[in-house]
Amino acid sequence: MGFILAAANAVGGTFGDQWREYYSVPSGVSQTVGVCLAVPYGQNSNRNANVKGSQAVISDGSLIMVPEGFSLVTLENGQVTGYIAQPGAYRWISDNINSQSIFAGDDFMDSLVRQSWERFKFAGAPFASQVALFVNQKEIPNNRFGTQNTIYWDDPFFNTQVGAIARGTYTIRIEDPILFVKNYLPVDAYIATGEPFDFGDFFNPVNEQLFNEVAGSLSASFSQYANSPDHSGRIMDIQGDALGFASSLSHVVEKNYSWLADRGLRIVKAAISSLDYDASSKELMAKIRQADALMGARGNSNLQASFAEGLANAGNNPDGGGLGMAFMGMAMQTGGYAVGNMQQPMNQQQSPYAQQQNMQTQNQPASDPYGHLNKLKRLLDDGVITQEEFDAVKKKTLGI
Repeated sequence: MGFILAAANAVGGTFGDQWREYYSVPSGVSQTVGVCLAVPYGQNSNRNANVKGSQAVISDGSLIMVPEGFSLVTLENGQVTGYIAQPGAYRWISDNINSQSIFAGDDFMDSLVRQSWERFKFAGAPFASQVALFVNQKEIPNNRFGTQNTIYWDDPFFNTQVGAIARGTYTIRIEDPILFVKNYLPVDAYIATGEPFDFGDFFNPVNEQLFNEVAGSLSASFSQYANSPDHSGRIMDIQGDALGFASSLSHVVEKNYSWLADRGLRIVKAAISSLDYDASSKELMAKIRQADALMGARGNSNLQASFAEGLANAGNNPDGGGLGMAFMGMAMQTGGYAVGNMQQPMNQQQSPYAQQQNMQTQNQPASDPYGHLNKLKRLLDDGVITQEEFDAVKKKTLGI
């Protein structure tokens, strides 16, 4: 007792021309519908006219067309009696020994479906009348998530916790229709007068629960994404990596709420539409951007301008004491000192002492240039070297 395959990969219009009456998916079904009742097509129903699913009970000899992207589950008193995952045309036969109860195909996910079939299949011979449900196995879009309060995660790039209010969307797929129907679908969705179960209906308590579980998993998902060795560590990359973030989000959701194991659901893609960072995180990012601006070729120009400004400020101090502090400030801003690569040739006559100091400057580690210049400043103040010699060494050291 079960189904017999009448035609593989049947197209609705062609099938409708060959068979006067048959059951299939309601016309104009939404992309966000997860489960809907089978509706009759043909002479009595005026093809494509029935969209409410008020006659989903099939009986001996009924013809059913399963389109691409959908599977069929039949029920009797809430128990699963049949399952079809292969698109095509089928006839329900109540007393044929060659009929089958399950057409699950050969793909990888069938192992999950077959386990659910053995777990939930009808014990005994079902009656001739069955309730027929179509389950959408396409990627279901536009499932929204968001947080009212700031969430925090450990960010390796900033080496601290970062906080933001996040909003976005994710797509899901029903990987195991039998498990979804038995464990998660509300009963009123598969009674004969039931409305389609739509993931787009946020006011449905079932969908609200999914929303809350995703929102509760965002902090751990962000942290996992940022700290994954497969990513750069910059959380900003998450807004352009729908698959990478979905993998982190799906992993956390499965760990916390067992979507696939208990409900047959899986998150496929996720997209962040906005990240509104809190005040402390924005301040930290501004400092990081300032430091980034002082790196590389552009950083050399910015660095020289900063040193020139520091020297000008130091010149306003009569005792020159601000010189060392100006250099120290520049070094602290750049996380080190790298003017050794900006040295320029000197075209001035130098005393033997200045030449010796120049050689020492070239060989001196770049970590403490202001210390060396402070020593020279004291020699200048003591009259050991001239102002011209000091200026020449200073230009050589600073590359100005």
